[in-house]
Amino acid sequence: MNIQPSLRAQSIKPSPTLSVSAHAAALKAAGKDILSLAAGEPDFDTPDFIKEAAIKALKDGFTKYTAVEGTPGLKKAIAAKFKRENNLDYAPDQILVSCGCKHSIYNLFQAVLNHGDEVLIPAPYWVSYPDMALLSGAQPAFIHAGIREGFKITPAKLKAGITPKTRLFMMNSPSNPTGVHYTPKELAALGEVLLEHPQVLIATDDIYEHILWDGEFKNIVNACPALKERAIVLNGVSKSYSMTGWRIGYAAGPKSVIAAMGKIQSQSTSNPTSIAQAAAQAALEGDQGFVREQCRVFKQRHDFVHRRLNEMAGVKCLPAQGTFYIFPDMSGVMKSKKLKDDITMAEWFLEQTGCAMVPGSAFGAPGCMRISFATSMKVLEDAMNRLERALGKKQK
Repeated sequence: MNIQPSLRAQSIKPSPTLSVSAHAAALKAAGKDILSLAAGEPDFDTPDFIKEAAIKALKDGFTKYTAVEGTPGLKKAIAAKFKRENNLDYAPDQILVSCGCKHSIYNLFQAVLNHGDEVLIPAPYWVSYPDMALLSGAQPAFIHAGIREGFKITPAKLKAGITPKTRLFMMNSPSNPTGVHYTPKELAALGEVLLEHPQVLIATDDIYEHILWDGEFKNIVNACPALKERAIVLNGVSKSYSMTGWRIGYAAGPKSVIAAMGKIQSQSTSNPTSIAQAAAQAALEGDQGFVREQCRVFKQRHDFVHRRLNEMAGVKCLPAQGTFYIFPDMSGVMKSKKLKDDITMAEWFLEQTGCAMVPGSAFGAPGCMRISFATSMKVLEDAMNRLERALGKKQK
């Protein structure tokens, strides 16, 4: 019997990284020394005081359902975080806790998008945004900004990208995959364009907020407060507190949007895990020293990788302002090695160096490579040495 998946499922294309991942796994199984530069999570352990909060919750029997929208204690901690760190005021009914920031974004798309709507997404973009749009019945539309533009869109490009079908504008700063962060002035200029289009909702994915070493974190709502009534702020504890497996994200925004997102969640996951919510509350309310130290280490790694990459032939690499990614343009390598595309190039790097990287086409930027430095300096030094031996140094 040939069972056909739904049209919805068929709208999602296989990831362009799957063949590279399969190749890496095969090489590793064959005994080759593979260095992964593809990790999308911090390599630090979750701080002990957060683990202890989870253990206490278990021992106290906090193992039953909670309210769908999250525990009152965690929502209070989230509201306090927004006020303390972002100068944003949200009432409890304007906050929804979900199973990770990814889940928050999915809930949002399902709650506000209809068939024929467009989601306007700056490229390079996080891989899941376009597919989430398709799963909601909407269409992704892209505003491209390459390395010459610093991977940042301009107000003129934003204005040109908005159509009568545009329903949602999706921001991510600091950005996965580029590590680029928009300045408050740049965000304010984008905000001025959005003020001219009151039908457009704004979503800001702030998951890398605390992994920022160049400038002070501001999102588009901070930079343009007049947008707050139609903006949804998305965040979580995964990256800041190295809690990727705990799966706690949250959203704040207009009461009607948050209520609709809560309805969607009530028919899918119901509440996030009770124990993880207790841990997330401890993370937000506890000592923030870990957050600062993690950022310091990531900057040190970034500076090393950025310098080494820019010494290699065929590589152009902008500095990142945050996250644990860097996004070199390697189209020069592709040309010199006569490789047909960046997926082929990723496989070539695997064969020649044993370094696994994610091709830029997965993020809407063919010819680039996303390199994660969420690994030890020892691994990074080994990886950069291998890449340099394969590519050679730039001619001075």
